[in-house]
Amino acid sequence: MRYAWRQRDAWGARALSVLLMLVSLQLGSLISPAYACGCGAMIPGRQTHVSVDRETSVVDWDGRTEQIVMRLTVRGNAPDAAWIMPVPHRASVELGDPALFSELETLTAPVRATRHYFWPRSGDWPFAGPGDGASSGAGPSAAGAPPVEVVGRERLGPFDVARLTATDPGALQNWLQQNGFELPGRLASALQPYVDRKWEYVAVRLAPRDEDTLLRGRLDPLRLRFASDRIVYPMRLSKLASTPQSLGLYVLAEHRMEPSSPIGGEAPRVTYAQRFAPPGSASSASRASATPTEAIGKLTGGEPVFITAIEQSFPRPELINGDHELLATAADTPYRTVTYRNELLTVAGIPAWTLTVLGAALSAAAVALLMARARRRRPVVPPPPVTVPPPLREIR
Repeated sequence: MRYAWRQRDAWGARALSVLLMLVSLQLGSLISPAYACGCGAMIPGRQTHVSVDRETSVVDWDGRTEQIVMRLTVRGNAPDAAWIMPVPHRASVELGDPALFSELETLTAPVRATRHYFWPRSGDWPFAGPGDGASSGAGPSAAGAPPVEVVGRERLGPFDVARLTATDPGALQNWLQQNGFELPGRLASALQPYVDRKWEYVAVRLAPRDEDTLLRGRLDPLRLRFASDRIVYPMRLSKLASTPQSLGLYVLAEHRMEPSSPIGGEAPRVTYAQRFAPPGSASSASRASATPTEAIGKLTGGEPVFITAIEQSFPRPELINGDHELLATAADTPYRTVTYRNELLTVAGIPAWTLTVLGAALSAAAVALLMARARRRRPVVPPPPVTVPPPLREIR
């Protein structure tokens, strides 16, 4: 009996230790926020975590001015968060049009086509089993300039937006902390290249008016506009992400564009490249477009543009080593992704291969039958007559 009680106490102690370990791990995951990055650095509040699963942006450039309309898809348990986005020149910020993304998704969707195959595959009869079916930087700042200057601050829907200049990453960190933002220490060093080039910053706090609302799913898009003599898309801060990143980029410019380098990610993949003229423009076709493009036309001012859709994955964000700079390609070669649906070739609902096999079998049978008939009809040749030699004479 005493041995049984000791064994029961031992099991109880083990269960208690396992429970305490699980609780400590859970508390540790809450205290240590999961910093993730989109085009900038996502900064959640304390004891919360948020991660950016996908970043989709539209970049429009007319040779002098660049516009970035970005939308993040996030998940986590944070009621509020913020991110910092560097920009090469002073930017204006406003809410973007969500219809812009749906229009571009529809316009650049892959073309669906059917591709037939002849011989049966797995899932086709007779193999189917039961249930199977068919930058340039500015000069040095003036002496005595404040290390952080607030250019402007406004409330845009669920966003609290501050436009900042900074000559010192440490001063920027202090400003963010004093305004309720938590800045990881390694982000200050990541900001140093932008400080050296005298870039400015857009600090965005995502704070829904409803305190019980969590930041999940697709967030409202933001539209940034700034002067630029080249197309640049900030990505350097995304190296701080703790999870793989996915980037979808629509580039609207005079020519087909492509990134100058993969900047530490997988090779960028062009999924769409076509010239686009909004309805009503001088270059548009006389017939009405079947795809609504009002939001695209508003963004481009009704001017014809070349739309390039680019997809890129960053399995190891820590390898990101710069910003995307997009350059015009040698030729404006159009391209559109085609997704094929493979189907077994049939004739009147009958697999073509069975007709071929049946036809070959019938042809072979017919040949055999004809050969047999030919043998029966061939005249029988009588055997040659047998000649008996004369008897030999006896010589006396």
